[in-house]
Amino acid sequence: MESSDRTPDTSAHDAALPDSPGSAPEASPAPEQPAEARAAGAAPSSSEHTDADATPTNDAAPTGDDAPAGPAAATGGAPAGVAFPRQPYSFVRRGDRLSPKRQKAWDEHAGEWVLDIPRVMTDTSVDPGYRLDREAVFGRVAPVVVEVGSGLGEAIVAHAAAHPELDHLAVEVYKPGVADLLMKAAQAGVTNVRVAQANAPEVLEHMLEPGSVHELWVFFPDPWHKTRHHKRRLVSPGFAELAARVLEPGGLWRLATDWQEYAVVMREVLNGADADFENVHPGPLTDDEHPDAGWAPRWEGRILTSFERKATEAGRIPRDLTYRRR
Repeated sequence: MESSDRTPDTSAHDAALPDSPGSAPEASPAPEQPAEARAAGAAPSSSEHTDADATPTNDAAPTGDDAPAGPAAATGGAPAGVAFPRQPYSFVRRGDRLSPKRQKAWDEHAGEWVLDIPRVMTDTSVDPGYRLDREAVFGRVAPVVVEVGSGLGEAIVAHAAAHPELDHLAVEVYKPGVADLLMKAAQAGVTNVRVAQANAPEVLEHMLEPGSVHELWVFFPDPWHKTRHHKRRLVSPGFAELAARVLEPGGLWRLATDWQEYAVVMREVLNGADADFENVHPGPLTDDEHPDAGWAPRWEGRILTSFERKATEAGRIPRDLTYRRR
């Protein structure tokens, strides 16, 4: 669900980000934080808090303020003919050190449930030639639910347990979050969940076949609240194009955020993609006099997590949106 069950405390966002607009998205490894602490964007692998680039990849290597840090930077640019994101990532990765319980879950289940994705440059990239073989990966062909920024895996594991007829793909870059998901999946006894530890736009652009996704979830992506960081936001016109590419006709895109301004932006982006999507719950935009107008009802399939509970206690109102692929 949320790529991390975090509390979007703005001070943590600021601490994690240099003041320059376009600063490199990845940070030096730091001691592992509880997922709850990541809501501030300290490690937005998914939601207020997500783990994906805000735009589709481009055939030119990133430079200057837009260049990602890490392995890609050391290579001096993408190999000739290889696509690579020009825009900054919408996530900041922290240390991947695992607690003993998480390490045990990783050792026991990562080999079976975490996809072996061929990389191009960074360890979260996706080789443009890679395509997901659903039958080989899941052992069958069934409708697929994809969650971008699955965080600790509460939502997707709960849904997988309740819907064994569906397959589920979690997209998450934060290793401790993935390990937590594996632990929950093992405890729940579910076998219809796999994990792509990769940059979400590259997953949607390269790895997934057109029209192959039954539902797409983006719950509580990092709001990147400062104006100079808005270009890092996941939900953008470019990402909407990728979502339209992978969703089957009639497939649903479910979104949620507790950041009011970002909720309005999300809706504007999706309404702007009218040729591809229709709002399942249309209505006037919310305003001071009608704060609850124009949003989807809270989806019962999105379980209440500690992050959402803290957001509500802090006075932030989670907003849901649901769009259908035309």
